[in-house]
Amino acid sequence: MGSAAKHRTISRQLATEIAAGKHCPGARLPSEAQLVKRFRVSRPTVGRAMRDLQEQGLIERRAGSGTFVRGDGAPGVASRSAFPQLGLIIPSLRHTELFDSVCGELASLARVHDYAVWWGGSAQPPSAERAEMSVAEAEALCAQFIERGVAGVFFVPFEYRADGEAASQRIIKSLRTAGIPVVLLDRDTGAFPQRSGLDLVGIDNFAGGYLLAEHLIKLGARRFAYVTRPLTASTVDGRIAGARIAMQAHGIEPSLHFVQSGDPTDVQFVRGFALGRQLDAILCTSDHLAAQLLQTLTRLGIAVPKDLRLVGFDNVRMASLLSVPLTTMEQPSRDLAITAFGAMRERIANPTLPPRTLLLTPRLVVRESCGAYGAGLKNQPTKR
Repeated sequence: MGSAAKHRTISRQLATEIAAGKHCPGARLPSEAQLVKRFRVSRPTVGRAMRDLQEQGLIERRAGSGTFVRGDGAPGVASRSAFPQLGLIIPSLRHTELFDSVCGELASLARVHDYAVWWGGSAQPPSAERAEMSVAEAEALCAQFIERGVAGVFFVPFEYRADGEAASQRIIKSLRTAGIPVVLLDRDTGAFPQRSGLDLVGIDNFAGGYLLAEHLIKLGARRFAYVTRPLTASTVDGRIAGARIAMQAHGIEPSLHFVQSGDPTDVQFVRGFALGRQLDAILCTSDHLAAQLLQTLTRLGIAVPKDLRLVGFDNVRMASLLSVPLTTMEQPSRDLAITAFGAMRERIANPTLPPRTLLLTPRLVVRESCGAYGAGLKNQPTKR
């Protein structure tokens, strides 16, 4: 990553923290030396990021004192407490960095449009390093937002929990009873393809699953498995449905064991389907799952993509850094944030709008794991 990209990353992160209230108006920011250590960059890179924030009117630098967040006393800058507030409840940050990116974009949009975004009592932005939020924590956060009287809440329903759907519905009911608009991010509370009476902003998961499977079919794959975890989000059902239809469209009937649900780090689980069913390709719920599965396949002596093609979903940062760079489907995090923020503003302005489903188009990212660039692979395209 170049220095220009690094300084923009730093300025965006600090702007997100300021918008979220981690650094209050008038508060002193960490020193340049502290920021150098935190972001592991050079002092000139930090200095350039701080100049960006200064040009945006977010901070002021006082000679001999340090750098401070501009507050009530700064000319042309309104008090953050006077801004309308939006809440954000995202329980499952540790499972994907997608939401971390979407949160940062939402905070930036909020700042531009004179809103404040709140993640909780500490007003700290979420981080992919934090443990998953418990149901009790999410419900407590919901109660805080109601007490605070926020203008709206962005909510990502629970997954990987047997009680996830019921917990999500309780939170939604509490917010709606309080008259607070809710915009769902990524997924709905129920099973695919059911829909609740709420605005939903996500991607076309059916299309994503279809395009990934079709890509593998064009490379010669005919025998597939789709690997997921138990109690995963309903979005995965859409991806599985898309993959099934793609296979059938090309004259391939999915096997009875097409979907494999379990722990990708469990050698016995992976051996059961990867060694015993003569597979050509595996589609995965996410890049994170695909990365874990890649390690397990390597332990079993199965080479990707020579012996088995592998694809993920999301296009997170580490997807291109794996021992075998991962073919995947990219989710447009910035566009998701822009669409969700627009939907929230429209919902606040007109609560009588009918519930809307706003789906963005994912993008196929081809790398080595699918075998598109390899020679001498087990599965070569066949003439039809």
